[in-house]
Amino acid sequence: MNLLLLAIAPVFIIILYIYYKDKYEKEPKRLLFYNFLLGAIASILITTILYYVINTILPLPDYESIIQQFIKAFFVVGLTEEFSKYIIVRYYAQTHKAFNEPFDGIVYAVMVSMGFAATENIFYVLEGGYQTALLRAFTAVPAHATFGILMGYYMGKAKFSNNKIALNLTGLLLAVIFHGTYDFFLFIDFVPGIWVGAFASLFLGLVLSRKAIKKHQNNSVFKP
Repeated sequence: MNLLLLAIAPVFIIILYIYYKDKYEKEPKRLLFYNFLLGAIASILITTILYYVINTILPLPDYESIIQQFIKAFFVVGLTEEFSKYIIVRYYAQTHKAFNEPFDGIVYAVMVSMGFAATENIFYVLEGGYQTALLRAFTAVPAHATFGILMGYYMGKAKFSNNKIALNLTGLLLAVIFHGTYDFFLFIDFVPGIWVGAFASLFLGLVLSRKAIKKHQNNSVFKP
């Protein structure tokens, strides 16, 4: 029970943080919950199916190589996981009438991402224990949040733009790039010290996420 709480605690801290940052026009709590639930269940199912399809079409050899880990990080993991989140935001959240300002893109993308992160984190923490819970609370979970914020920033802009397709796909691409980069440096752990690149990627993602939040806050149509 304690492990379960440790697994979901960082997820809900991030959710509360983003909810607080939505200063001028809060989203319906029920809709937020539905997006979280879709991220926790539907997104995981979609990712699992995509993993299977990709591994069937493009099976990777068992030996370790930088090229193999690059493909795994960006296309097998980064693309499939972020795409599974993207289609929920794109076809569920973005079409809802409550999605009525650009900041909402960040809110809903983070909710979906945190739903995904919650399910993923529970599996990892129950298997790895307290050390895994502590490590992931400051790495993987915040990383998923930054992927969601960066994706949501552009998807929020897309909702109110004539250039909707390009902006939506820009959000997806940016999330994939940051997700892939973060994982890539962790996957090539056979290169000594290379894991530092993952933390550098996470730090950059946090900086850009903070700027994205502030920009949409300042441009809110509901700002007094």
